[in-house]
Amino acid sequence: MSAPAGREAVEQTPLQAYAPEIAVNAAGRLWRLTRAADLEQLWDAMTDDPRNFEDERLPYWTELWPSSVALAGWLAERREEIAGRACLDLGCGLGLTALVGQWLGARVTAVDYEEDALRFARLNADRNAVAQPCWTVMDWRRPAVRARSMARIWGGDIMYEKRFVAPVLRFLTHALAPDGAAWVAEPGRSVYEAFLHALHGGGWQGRRVHTARVEPLYAQPVPVTVQVWEIRRGTP
Repeated sequence: MSAPAGREAVEQTPLQAYAPEIAVNAAGRLWRLTRAADLEQLWDAMTDDPRNFEDERLPYWTELWPSSVALAGWLAERREEIAGRACLDLGCGLGLTALVGQWLGARVTAVDYEEDALRFARLNADRNAVAQPCWTVMDWRRPAVRARSMARIWGGDIMYEKRFVAPVLRFLTHALAPDGAAWVAEPGRSVYEAFLHALHGGGWQGRRVHTARVEPLYAQPVPVTVQVWEIRRGTP
């Protein structure tokens, strides 16, 4: 099965500095994404309130992380698994992987903690001529999706601290269909060692299914190596 027709990929030039408009090749086509115009102003507004540090309410969503690009490629490889099925993008940010999934035929629900992220994600769906996923503001500690309703759940670089591990696994327990799978992309952060250890202790099975070298969005000397892990419920 070939990918849906889309805009052809073009040569990508690394950014020298933050820019409000970015372009990235992923899943066999070019994606153009709009994001916050002034990163410094956004950070200042977010960090004025110390409670934002306590609850990780920082504007990580305005960056496009290498894990999202690698995950987009993996979704393209698994298009037959997701087409026509209920899927969830956990921590969708600017919307790249949600848009890729929707473009490939999945019925995507995309969630993020920050309403501003979803506002840009909606704009990016229109800009890339992709049908709008179901965008939802949600804290994964308080699931707002029907229990065991998602055939596939995916997220790119969604954990930065060990304290995120347990809430993510509880969310997967709630939302993932009994025969479903979750795909988590990560760039080698040490927190994922704790995550993989917790999988086996919590009745899950995890295996590495994909490794990709992602050319950096910004000018830097080397690509970023990203791994995608597939997570399923363990055999009773």
